[in-house]
This record gives sequence, structure tokens and C-alpha cells, in this order.
Amino acid sequence: MYYVQRDAQGQLRRVEAAPYAEATETLPADNTEIQKWFADDVLEGSLQRLKQSDQEMIRVLEDLIEVLTRKGLISITDLPEGAQGKLLGRSQARIALGGLTRLLVDDDDDSAGLI
Repeated sequence: MYYVQRDAQGQLRRVEAAPYAEATETLPADNTEIQKWFADDVLEGSLQRLKQSDQEMIRVLEDLIEVLTRKGLISITDLPEGAQGKLLGRSQARIALGGLTRLLVDDDDDSAGLI
């Protein structure tokens, strides 16, 4: 049994296994609305994991392109102009952030001598 709260349009707003003050009704676990609610949660979680994985893969691809370029196996100009611009922009942003990271680390280090 699940305790639910609905919005003004009658859509599920909150579903909990334990009672709570705002619950307006209960629904059995085999109710189609309950099953859809939890299926949507699973889908949302999967999409969130995929987005995180995409961000991690972007960095992997950037590093791969950098290694291939350094080894002379490809040139940045081998890539389409749009890809070149995106890679260069991200590279410049990382360099700028790297400088900030060094400042922050130096700032915490008493021997850095920064004022």
C-alpha cells in the first residue's frame, strides 16, 4: 500500500510507502498510477546516469584527441571546423581554470608568499 498526494489536476504529486500528513489517499502497489510513478523514477535515474556518463566521456574523448595530436597521428585541422572550435574553447577554459586552481592551492600554502 502506498500513501499518495495529488495536485489540483489529480496527478500524483508525492508517493511514499509510509504514512505522511499530506497524504490524501492510499493506492495498492499494483495500481497503474503507482507503477508508472516508479517506472518514471527509474527512467529519470537512468537518464541522469547517462548524462553524467556523457560528461565523463567528453573528457575521455578530449584526452584521446590530445594524445593522438601529440603523437602526430592526427592534426586538429583533420577535424571539422565546428569540432576544432569546441575543442579549442574547452582547452582554453581548462587552462584558465588550471590557473585558478594553482592560485587557490598557492593561497592555502603558507610558503607560497602570495599577498
